[in-house]
Amino acid sequence: MRSLLIRHTRYGDKTTDILVVDGRFASLSASAGTEADETIDATGTAILPPFYNTHTHAAMSLLRGYADDMPLQRWLNEYIWPYENKMTAADIREGSRLAIREMIQTGTVFFSDMYFEIGETIAVAKEFGIRAAIGVTFVESHSKSQQEEKLDMLRHWGDPTNGLITLTVAPHAIYTVGSNLLVKCAEVARSLGMKLHIHLSETRKEVEDCLREHGTTPVRYLDSLGFLGPDVIAAHVVHVDEEEAAILASRGVTIAHCPCSNLKLASGIFPYRLLHDAGCRITLGTDGDSSNNNLDMREEMKFAALLAKASSGDPEVMPADEALAMATRNGAAAFGIDAGVIQEGKLADALLVRLDDVRMQPCHNLVSNWVYAAGSSCIDTVICNGKILMRRNG
Repeated sequence: MRSLLIRHTRYGDKTTDILVVDGRFASLSASAGTEADETIDATGTAILPPFYNTHTHAAMSLLRGYADDMPLQRWLNEYIWPYENKMTAADIREGSRLAIREMIQTGTVFFSDMYFEIGETIAVAKEFGIRAAIGVTFVESHSKSQQEEKLDMLRHWGDPTNGLITLTVAPHAIYTVGSNLLVKCAEVARSLGMKLHIHLSETRKEVEDCLREHGTTPVRYLDSLGFLGPDVIAAHVVHVDEEEAAILASRGVTIAHCPCSNLKLASGIFPYRLLHDAGCRITLGTDGDSSNNNLDMREEMKFAALLAKASSGDPEVMPADEALAMATRNGAAAFGIDAGVIQEGKLADALLVRLDDVRMQPCHNLVSNWVYAAGSSCIDTVICNGKILMRRNG
């Protein structure tokens, strides 16, 4: 069993020593004489849960700044998809490497991805030791043989990372995947016990096109196909009404809210209060570097909280601890990861955040500082599964 001792960090309102054994928190108040295979001096830091990014496209880091300041459909059709058609497996590997480095440096230990050539992203995630749910993406434009190849990959998946990496079934969206393929994706995912990952109700155009083609809205359409369930991660979910919110909640769908991307593409204002009050589980995602234009989940927390307050006209909506939960434990829970909180027995995923950084002072409220004031430069150490992924000092 491998052990890690984190000495002199702030946990709650006290300074303590924290012992990690075999990838889990063994003690949050280790005795003075405790020894471990590895010890780090965390004086001047506080321990906080790390981030779980529930919707992104890692390799799109190569498109950061390539096609900014335009609406989604033009962005996709005229710029993004033509560029992606030229990308090689080697490009996707390097794009994934850039993205994973960025995520680790900004405190993320898990990401839910949706892209192509997934073997490249898996290889890089394994190299860095980060958690990931890698989507096997389905679009109608792929040939039947390509689709069968992907289905075969799903059926024969063997995890080489001891649980750090899983696969998801990822039909891109209702406007790129037909009803038969959507149903097949759901059947395959459920037969294999995998999550489904899809873009949903992101823009008004998506809703209008769905009404014209299917006579109903995207949420109702997917529900009529039997697609929606507690295994579904739905990204964006900007344009929904009260009945649709109730459907999503009753089906146990997890929502991946992407505030920065939604704002930048002017997709619309996420109906936080409507979905929250309906009882939906809401998590946070960054979307890709091409539409955000970064993968900084701490920044996403702040945008989410401020947007919820401004759109509702209520400064009490989405307080700091709720925004933190969306970025941490909600995301972990959505993917069945026994982490997202600093607690004995839980998987040892954590951040050590420097309290002497100017953005963390004075510290009247640690969580408020972290959500509203801090920057990623405050992160000293990133730990995933009991292993140090990054350490700036020491």
